[in-house]
Amino acid sequence: MTKLSAFTQLYLRISIATGYLVFGLDRLGVLGKNGEKNVSWGDWEHFIKYASEVMSFLPHSLINLFAVIATVAEILFGTLLLLGKWTRAAAYGSALLALLYAISMGISYGITSPLAYSVFTLSAASLLLAQQSYYNWSLDALNK
Repeated sequence: MTKLSAFTQLYLRISIATGYLVFGLDRLGVLGKNGEKNVSWGDWEHFIKYASEVMSFLPHSLINLFAVIATVAEILFGTLLLLGKWTRAAAYGSALLALLYAISMGISYGITSPLAYSVFTLSAASLLLAQQSYYNWSLDALNK
């Protein structure tokens, strides 16, 4: 692996990880309250309103459950990718989560929405990360 490839893989891993952590922690209020600068939701209540729109095609009884699953997955994948632990599995999980989100956005808002927010790109980038043969600067590398 070249130095540039090693850096690129690390950059991709950290970029995906921080994106998931920011969104996951935002809805739990860790980044601040709703309405504050750089805060999208700020609490679960505001996030659920958005989640209800994105998953409007599902029975209402499933929305909170899927929102919890997505939040746990985002924080879990973000943490694992940041640490470089079980990187391949976390990257595959990230790819699937982003793809499901993109499809949900497409159904609820039209295909332009997931394209404009690069959600398919996130899914593809996660698949690319999963295909790496070695993860430099990671806990996975320490275990080899």
